[in-house]
Amino acid sequence: MKIIQFFKSKVFFIQVGLAIIGLLLFVFALQWWLGYTTNHDQKIQVPDLNKMSLAEVENTLNELNLTYEVIDSASYNPNFPKKSVIEQNPEVGDFVKEKRKIYLTLNPSKYKDVAIPDLNGKTKRQAITHLRSIGFLVGEDFTYVPDIGKDVVRGLKYKGKQVGLGDKLPKKSVINLILGDGTGN
Repeated sequence: MKIIQFFKSKVFFIQVGLAIIGLLLFVFALQWWLGYTTNHDQKIQVPDLNKMSLAEVENTLNELNLTYEVIDSASYNPNFPKKSVIEQNPEVGDFVKEKRKIYLTLNPSKYKDVAIPDLNGKTKRQAITHLRSIGFLVGEDFTYVPDIGKDVVRGLKYKGKQVGLGDKLPKKSVINLILGDGTGN
């Protein structure tokens, strides 16, 4: 019975009222503090950094009180200058706050080097398919040597010099095939 009388008493209602007022004051103080410390009203529009060098990026971002971090180098893209920005996060036009880090992906200085596979004894069609699948271009300048197999690969040339198994060339290099003519012994 004493508990029920306590819930009906004036002291209980005063304590509940004080708790509600204290909670509201805490919430309003927290909201004001978060707005003040997080620069809630501040907006800086992210500039377009595509095709800029790192020096240009640094100057541009310093003016806006932003920072950057290089996270990766992508596959080489010949449409972009070497060592320039190819991708950024946050995107162009997004709004950020000061001292925000912009993550950049750079264009490497050249295509990645790829090892020459063993194609000796493969057919012309198999060799062309294999070379294209690993990123090489196949030239139309075929060299024929005396061999019993017609259109069987007997070697590879790059810029007029013969290359062999394990040699490394940049992707998109033009490789010419040395093929058997089918008339040899």
